[in-house]
Amino acid sequence: MIHYIENEFLKVGVKEYGCELTSVYSKHANYEYLWQGDESVWYGQSPILFPIVGRLIDDKYRLNGKEYEMPKHGFARKMDWKLLDKKDAEMSFILSEDESTLACYPYRFDLIVQFFIEGKSLNVTHTVVNKNDDVMYFSLGAHPGFNCAIGDKLVFDEPETLRTEKIDLVRSLRLPETLPCLTNETTITITKDIFNEDALILHGIQSKHITLKSDNHDRTVRFDMGGCPYLGIWAKPGAPYVCIEPWFGVNDSTEEKTDFSQKDGINALPAGKQFEFAWIAEFSH
Repeated sequence: MIHYIENEFLKVGVKEYGCELTSVYSKHANYEYLWQGDESVWYGQSPILFPIVGRLIDDKYRLNGKEYEMPKHGFARKMDWKLLDKKDAEMSFILSEDESTLACYPYRFDLIVQFFIEGKSLNVTHTVVNKNDDVMYFSLGAHPGFNCAIGDKLVFDEPETLRTEKIDLVRSLRLPETLPCLTNETTITITKDIFNEDALILHGIQSKHITLKSDNHDRTVRFDMGGCPYLGIWAKPGAPYVCIEPWFGVNDSTEEKTDFSQKDGINALPAGKQFEFAWIAEFSH
């Protein structure tokens, strides 16, 4: 089922399955900003990544001496969520542990995602609640895909010097070497080949925002990354969308770790506490 919220500028739809954004429609511009999904290209639109981001070595991890299996990007994106609350321009959904999650992730949790429209902006806030008596380890990420064209640009607020992780295309793992991406520059141009080696995975970003813009029209998406330590930028090569992905976590490297608590980018949430992050997209029309 799809639930909608709206104001005078935007109408936003979210599916219960995966708590996935399915539409961000501008009433004034008569324009759909969100990629509408195409199974022949990429079936997703805006999956939520929890409790891992990316892929584990052999899709497995060890925690306290026990081995578990976990699919790429975790299980939250392929589960039914519950609508928690809904008003005119605001709604929230919740996912909690069940038998299927406990079999692959032995923690009790609530994951609450709130969607809120204010003016021409969409705020998406993620809250993780640790319901255990001990520390809970997790990663969390967003993956919204926005319509665009080859030649469009992603522009940081400030000049950045960044390198991207190099990816093993067979195992989807990070390799030891990195590749230069920006050298005291602000702009990444989307070309048909830029994602041939998989996503750009960037960290150490100084800017607060990245803006999707075009030389062919004046529609923009100004994206507040929420202070994420990692940013993924990805699309299927040559496809008419781009995913801007704030990550609190990252896919495994080829270096094996003995315990999930040692995973690169992992978050340690104390018992009874909660973790929150929000991304905000401001649409020009």
